Amino acid sequence: MTEKSHLKDNDNNSFAEQMRGVKPLKQDTVVLKAKKTKKDALIQEQQAATREANFYFSDQYSPHFADTNTISYVREGCPRDLAKQLRKGHYYPDLILDLHGLTQQQAKIEIAALIQEAIKQHIECVCVVHGLGSGILKQRTPAWLVQHPSVNAIHQAPLEWGGNGALLVLIELST
Repeated sequence: MTEKSHLKDNDNNSFAEQMRGVKPLKQDTVVLKAKKTKKDALIQEQQAATREANFYFSDQYSPHFADTNTISYVREGCPRDLAKQLRKGHYYPDLILDLHGLTQQQAKIEIAALIQEAIKQHIECVCVVHGLGSGILKQRTPAWLVQHPSVNAIHQAPLEWGGNGALLVLIELST
């Protein structure tokens, strides 16, 4: 037997002697979960906004607005003067969403996220700036907004909030 193997056997025997009479510990069954980070919460919010946009907003729906120059809508069952109050500046937006540079799909997701955030923060009036550009978002934005059940009214924004390139939106907070 070599000297190294002899020392190793002595160490094993010595350890076994020292551990004689010691009861083994039972293994816990606690499984630690990974901590959720702010990034995880942000991803979940984005996924929820995407699901909501896909659920509520159809590109095939085309609402009829009485006046083609001024966008105005009041949901059935709401006071008819809500649009007039928006026009006259009785409501001020607490959140503003600028859609410049976004695709239609991105814009739908951002609008859904805006409505979700307004409800979460108990904000009744928001402003959606769609711009003028080629007019695609200008046409699609009101069509998407009137489809959402939490939107009580929309009206073209006064000049101070974007004029022809923006909409003021009243959100129902009880949903």
